Amino acid sequence: MNTQLYTVVDPTTGEVVREYPTATDAAMDRALEAGANAYRQWSKQTTLAQRAEVLNTVAALHTARSDDLARIARREMGKPLDEAVAEVEFSASIYSFYAANAHRFLADEPVELIEGEGTAFIRRQPIGLLLGIMPWNYPYYQVARFAAPNLVLGNTIVLKPAPQCPQSSAALQQIFTDAGCPEGCYVNVYATNEQAADAIADPRVRGVSFTGSERAGAEVAERAGRHLKKVVLELGGSDPFLVLASDDVDATAQAAVDARFENAGQACNAGKRIIVAADLYDEFLDTFTKKVLARTGSLAPLSSVAAAERLEVQVQRAVDDGATLVCEGRREGAFFPPAVLTDVPPTSPSAAEELFGPVATVYRAESEAEAVELANSTPYGLGSYVFTTDPEQAMRVADEIEAGMVFVNGVGLEGPELPFGGVKRSGFGRELGRAGIDEFANKKLIRTARI
Repeated sequence: MNTQLYTVVDPTTGEVVREYPTATDAAMDRALEAGANAYRQWSKQTTLAQRAEVLNTVAALHTARSDDLARIARREMGKPLDEAVAEVEFSASIYSFYAANAHRFLADEPVELIEGEGTAFIRRQPIGLLLGIMPWNYPYYQVARFAAPNLVLGNTIVLKPAPQCPQSSAALQQIFTDAGCPEGCYVNVYATNEQAADAIADPRVRGVSFTGSERAGAEVAERAGRHLKKVVLELGGSDPFLVLASDDVDATAQAAVDARFENAGQACNAGKRIIVAADLYDEFLDTFTKKVLARTGSLAPLSSVAAAERLEVQVQRAVDDGATLVCEGRREGAFFPPAVLTDVPPTSPSAAEELFGPVATVYRAESEAEAVELANSTPYGLGSYVFTTDPEQAMRVADEIEAGMVFVNGVGLEGPELPFGGVKRSGFGRELGRAGIDEFANKKLIRTARI
């Protein structure tokens, strides 16, 4: 019997709070069978309005239980309570959004015929049981992005949470149960990686959504492809934050701080590489660095000691390769001091890596073209930020950036209605918005010659 544990370790203290044994192979099989059986009832015997009502109740329960959910997230991965509450509220808005808009997204889409009599239209229908493999850094939001559109569409879900997040995933299971989600429609299971791999190959599973590391995402995609399963991947990012022009350097520097240090810097779409026009560089770097150092001692811990140690190795490698590090203090357990790296050589491995924590890398760009070249100089392509006072420059640069998302003159602009996803080694597919409900839909053509 596999005795691998899902474990809650408070990163603030290192205390083991609770351990959860992984599912047996028999329990995993029951989860898949329950999800496959529930699909027949959920997709065929409930109306869209009924499924939307379940999502509305899920949203209401998130709001009602936000304090408890936030405390769980803080225990599991160190997230500050105010950020955790904000995550729960955003998650609630996603469920509400799909409940309110699913009828519009799933309406039959007429196709204008070039020739011939009759009609043609696209009808969106569910495809079956989906497997979701979730990360730890946003334990409620990541699930909402996947679960909300697919449940209202009529798909069912077996969800494997991150090993650090068994309590938050159990709390979500309770929410779906209390909301009236029929048994088997949403099943939380503490699966091992091997069990998840077997589930991808299982014919009862029709699609896979994965959010996590590039390495693990490649393995999921390879196995899904071998078994001809649709897969959505949201992987790492090393998002550029371009400062090309500014009439308020202090405000722009604050935006860069906000983009980098949310969730202690543990966000895939954080602004990790700050690329600044040469005429603004000195003033910006001075202002930005002061704001970063002012956060010393106030940041939450990283998700684990191992995560902080990994970041420490990456930063030291950059310094050894010639970069300059500015920070106050040193790593203590899972706590990592906010830091700024400059002069990172392009040949350093750290220049191409994702630094998943409170470390910003700042670059000087002598021209717009060089700024774009730096922005595109990593294997990642998730999000990006462009700050400028020139609207034409904003659109020109946005067109040139190789990323799934570009945010102009603002941070924290994500919303339930806006598609989220990347290109290159940041993955493929989209979540949220209209695009999110299309990923695991059968867009069925119905063509009639005459009625």
